[in-house]
Amino acid sequence: MGCGQLVEPVSETTISPTNILKEDYDAILNFPSEKYPETAQHIEHAMEKQLSNICTIDRDGADQRREESLEGIPTKPGYDRDEWPMAMCEEGGAGASVRYVTPSDNRGAGAWVGNQVEDYPDGTRVLFIVE
Repeated sequence: MGCGQLVEPVSETTISPTNILKEDYDAILNFPSEKYPETAQHIEHAMEKQLSNICTIDRDGADQRREESLEGIPTKPGYDRDEWPMAMCEEGGAGASVRYVTPSDNRGAGAWVGNQVEDYPDGTRVLFIVE
């Protein structure tokens, strides 16, 4: 019995943070859909399904949350399993959305996000906006 939710690709949509108060987040990250389209589409779809668009950074718990989110989701040759919320987010783990994406898109997106938030301490709440 898996804890993650495997989702299939859907058409691209735009997410707008209309009901988010400034006190709910500490920083904004504008995720570039043109650079990482598969990951961007997955994030948008997960947000449509009411998964958080806020990532509270908690690097120490990432490995455990990754295990929880990917449990029961088999690997697939030629693909990575992308998670939203990401494992580095307190909001990630069991119940996360998981989608198969190409490794270049997934790993590029992960490296890009990591570079953007590397100076933020754990506990920083980051609002993700897909552009």
